Amino acid sequence: MFTAVTELSTRLMSVIALLAICGFVVSSVSLHHHYATSKTPYCDFGQAFNCDLVNRSAYSTMLGVPVALIGMLGYAMIAGLATVYRRHPSTPTLLFVLPATGLAFALYLTYVEGHILGVWCILCLASFALIAMITILAGINKWKRDRVE
Repeated sequence: MFTAVTELSTRLMSVIALLAICGFVVSSVSLHHHYATSKTPYCDFGQAFNCDLVNRSAYSTMLGVPVALIGMLGYAMIAGLATVYRRHPSTPTLLFVLPATGLAFALYLTYVEGHILGVWCILCLASFALIAMITILAGINKWKRDRVE
């Protein structure tokens, strides 16, 4: 039983790491557009989708730090936990708490997009989907590991 859980955990950690790398890339593109001075042509679909409006709004920073940079750091920590520190005893818990916190923040930002700004950013929605998947997989991993111990 323990070997099967360990094998499943290893696979889950690998998928989480891959999703975290994707999230890092999405967040870095978003950060690039946060500081860009020209329009982003691929994310301007009329009135419904406009990454520039979202990435340059008052909600795109927190205490002066771009939200995209916070995302990059969070995804880097998740990737580190899922790879370098995957065998550490506290990793399953940390690997669930960190993305769950990120998901809560992403839910808030998605609310801001839809109800305050009234426009969607495909980069932000992609990051939301990635952190949601990571949180679910990390929850499964923690639950399986806790059942064995």
